Amino acid sequence: MSKIIDYTKYEDYFSTDALWSKIKKVARKAGIKVIYAALLLFYIATDSNTSAADKAKIYGVLGYFILPLDLIPDAIPLGFSDDMTALMFVLNTMQSKVTPSIKRRAKSKLEEWFGPVTSSELELF
Repeated sequence: MSKIIDYTKYEDYFSTDALWSKIKKVARKAGIKVIYAALLLFYIATDSNTSAADKAKIYGVLGYFILPLDLIPDAIPLGFSDDMTALMFVLNTMQSKVTPSIKRRAKSKLEEWFGPVTSSELELF
């Protein structure tokens, strides 16, 4: 049986500036889906209807994403697979909070950085 990681312990590593900096550094290498998952969680966390407990989970997993040395270091091939797994684990628990508005905001930010993206590039579930 696999152990569930408590991502809230990484919450202290989260800041909006650190998230944007990490995304700028790794966006192309990590891929659109990883960045989209991170943006969805970020926009859920900044929504006033999101509980403090959910924000702690989100900021924790985003803090984990920001750290360059985690379970699988980002510098090696497949280095973002643990990040994507962590992001998707938390995103799955927040799926009901992924509103059309949050999807639009995340897609808009992606297009600001990468140019046009297709719906198939954004399929996570």
